[in-house]
Amino acid sequence: MSKHLIQFVRDYFGTNEFIPLHAPIFPGREKDYVLDTIESTFVSSVGAYVDRFEKDIGSYTGSPRAIATVNGTAALHVALKLVGVEVGDLVITQPLTFVATCNAVAYCGAEPVFVDVDRDTLGLSPAAMEQWLIENAELDAKGVCRTKLDGKAIRACVPMHTFGHPANLDGLCQVSRRWNIHLVEDAAESLGSFYKGQHTGTFGSLGTLSFNGNKIMTTGGGGMILAGEVLADRAKHLTTTAKKPHTYEYIHDEVGYNYRMPNLNAALGCAQLEHLEQFIAAKRALAASYVELFSGTDLQFVTEPDDCRSNYWLNAVICEDKSHRDRLLKTTNDADVMTRPIWALMNHLTMYQNCRRGNLVNSEWLEARVVNLPSSVLSLTSSAPKI
Repeated sequence: MSKHLIQFVRDYFGTNEFIPLHAPIFPGREKDYVLDTIESTFVSSVGAYVDRFEKDIGSYTGSPRAIATVNGTAALHVALKLVGVEVGDLVITQPLTFVATCNAVAYCGAEPVFVDVDRDTLGLSPAAMEQWLIENAELDAKGVCRTKLDGKAIRACVPMHTFGHPANLDGLCQVSRRWNIHLVEDAAESLGSFYKGQHTGTFGSLGTLSFNGNKIMTTGGGGMILAGEVLADRAKHLTTTAKKPHTYEYIHDEVGYNYRMPNLNAALGCAQLEHLEQFIAAKRALAASYVELFSGTDLQFVTEPDDCRSNYWLNAVICEDKSHRDRLLKTTNDADVMTRPIWALMNHLTMYQNCRRGNLVNSEWLEARVVNLPSSVLSLTSSAPKI
């Protein structure tokens, strides 16, 4: 199957050169907007494109407000601060994620608690979360969720929409409400993905996005906090070094962060957003071709959950076992077709290996089997070959 996959990818992307996992394309007015920013001299964190980009992302996602940040990790860090995560608190999340999810928790001085994922979504499992809470937590007299063992507050849970596929948000919202835990969505990978008609990142107290160079659309580096009016005002204040508005005085009323997105980056984002739906259509077409390619084989292609529209940011297959996975990775990469294993589980990393965790049977099963496939968008004027 590896040889058929390599040939398919080469035919699809029309090259015998190295094929990356995910490369950005710039089909529109990116150069025009960035040049306009340079000519305006407003290249830093104040400028018309920042305001426009925030408004446009808010409109696209249906979020009341959107606050631009330097990257998705910064967005998640501030989102956790906004829901009250403090030093010594616990935050439930999934071990099957990119390290930034856990790093943002650590920046707050809090500790991640690793709960298993569902195999059909690759995202945080509501059932596993409920089970861990029943066994390990209780609500105190003030309604704060605390651990039975040592009374630590469990302030938030952070599901991550893996590869753009929405997690089970109905279930996660229900469990979070029952236990008085803030739901903060790490939607870094799922711009353009919808759960039952509603955009990911808009279900919980807050959501965050990423516009890194490898995402479905990019600002080079950048992120976004999706929030309601009150929390959005707080987010903007904290990410602007907590500076109080004044014509010329420098007055800062709390510890803040220099996390605002530069106007240069926002200009690139405004141009990219104009083509986002075309990017998604191209990615979904590639996913459909992969589905056909792997039909009847020993590789299971990862498809969007029911009642969802996924952006298919990174396409993935599930191998029979780890040895099969390793052979696929070696054969494809030796042929200059980039494939990647899914991330090592967070509880396997040195800095998080002693964190609390539940039964991670699904996460461990997926870690040993999942491989990401080339997922770049072709030129929007190109037509992909048939299989």
